[in-house]
Amino acid sequence: MKDKSDIKHYSSISQLTRELGLPVPAHPLVALVDYANVSKSLFETEFKVSLDFYKISFKNSFTGQVKYGQGHYDFDQGGMAFLKPGQLVIASTDKSSYEGFVLYFHPDFIRNYSLGTAINQYGFFSYDVSEALFLSAGEKETITRLFDQIGDELKNNIDHFSQDILVSHIELLLNYSNRFYNRQFITRKAVNHEVTVSLDKLLNRYFENGWGLKDGIPSVHYISSELHISQRYLSDLLRSLTGQNTQQYVQHYVIDISKDLLSGSSLSVTEIAYYLGFGHPQSFSKLFKIKTDLTPLAFRQSFN
Repeated sequence: MKDKSDIKHYSSISQLTRELGLPVPAHPLVALVDYANVSKSLFETEFKVSLDFYKISFKNSFTGQVKYGQGHYDFDQGGMAFLKPGQLVIASTDKSSYEGFVLYFHPDFIRNYSLGTAINQYGFFSYDVSEALFLSAGEKETITRLFDQIGDELKNNIDHFSQDILVSHIELLLNYSNRFYNRQFITRKAVNHEVTVSLDKLLNRYFENGWGLKDGIPSVHYISSELHISQRYLSDLLRSLTGQNTQQYVQHYVIDISKDLLSGSSLSVTEIAYYLGFGHPQSFSKLFKIKTDLTPLAFRQSFN
């Protein structure tokens, strides 16, 4: 495994554009890069890159894959990918990977704006490989216009209004991306249905094997690792399909199992609580009451 010395770290956008052979950006905290202007000879070897700023990639039409971490983003139909500060990217040696536009902006650029706080609500910055945003033809046109507007503003002389306008454009870009991701969750129902089926099978196996007694209620981290999906993407996907995030989905599943056990077994409420993975029976009783408006004992008695 390579050590940290093999990672190329960029603390400023100017440092990155300089290495890409591009002019110093008009604003030190934001830059729009057209890879058509970047020499492909810079990518002869594969190396890891760490950025202290945000990166939004947009490829209008592209055939190939961009390596990220241990996997790839597939952009066969074009699309977008989002990286937040501190994430590692593996620079590909495939020259065709470097097509399209990339927007870089530093956290300091949006810090004094509402977006500085709200940006954490855009979950796609925490998505993992194979979770890129795939755009329809109409969506590509919308994103192209937004990138053009950002590019036009950066070409103007920087004045008192420049930052306000650019931050507004970035926020609009993120809001449209949010909308398009929601569309993607809906239109890719067949794929997403497979995820919920896999999740149900995972939870069923977990509780049938009695793993709750030893390991507790399955965590979001455990579930996403088993399904090979990032935690944020899984929660957003489930919310779009069921109205529940991953934790709520698991809680609903646990309550359903507990109802079966309360109505069809002789296990005590305490034994059921431990079997399902609760560290304290009181925690189980509290959750059950919140979800059903009944205590576990009252629910059991209703069947007698």
